Amino acid sequence: MATEELTTYSSSTKKEEKEMTFLEHIEELRWRIIYSLIGVGIGALICWIFVDYLVDDVLLLPASRVGLHLQNLKPFGQLMLYFEVAMVGGLILSLPNVFYQLWKFISPALRKNERRYISAIVAFSTLCFLLGIVFAYFIMLPYSLKFVSQFGSKNITNDFAIDEYMTIILSIMLGAGLVFELPMISFFLTKLGILTPQFMRKYRRHAIVIIFIAAAFLSPGTDPVSQIILAVPLIVLYEISIIISKYSRKKS
Repeated sequence: MATEELTTYSSSTKKEEKEMTFLEHIEELRWRIIYSLIGVGIGALICWIFVDYLVDDVLLLPASRVGLHLQNLKPFGQLMLYFEVAMVGGLILSLPNVFYQLWKFISPALRKNERRYISAIVAFSTLCFLLGIVFAYFIMLPYSLKFVSQFGSKNITNDFAIDEYMTIILSIMLGAGLVFELPMISFFLTKLGILTPQFMRKYRRHAIVIIFIAAAFLSPGTDPVSQIILAVPLIVLYEISIIISKYSRKKS
């Protein structure tokens, strides 16, 4: 009986580890995207219930603190604005599900013992993204909005269109969230054998130069201070990525 059970377990294990065809990968990707979109839709519905609070007390708060005047210039501008906020909020709210579907799709590239840590990976990926959003909201945006509100001639009133303001706010927060995923990208590339901690240490100086160039394009302000504000955490994330790369390679 024990031999039969062992044989059954062995055959099922081989079946699970059997490589998928290209079309099977495409089908798997399709379903992962569908599951992710369902989660985003549910999150958007929840955010729509609280959309007034999200708009008035969260997203418009940085503008009110620096005295920016916002105006709607389109007939259905505020309606489309609310839809945009609900969808982006739904994406953020459903991040655990999105990352879970992503890592489930990637999991065949991982070893069997590494797949046990998918829950921890999802939690850490979500945490990194949320930290990026928090960093953008509480550090990058206040300084940048203060700069643009005070810049220019006193004879020109700085009134901003609400759709352009909201696009800047959401793009900065989402962009910062993606940038803060650098440690998880390092982990994944190391597991695939594409990246090594030795390589990252060797080209550290080159990476710092690239980071400052990227900060110049990604930062909302054109002044050096706002670029440094973004570049410093990126450098810290790069150093953390080296540690994570070293740790994940030891576990391989």
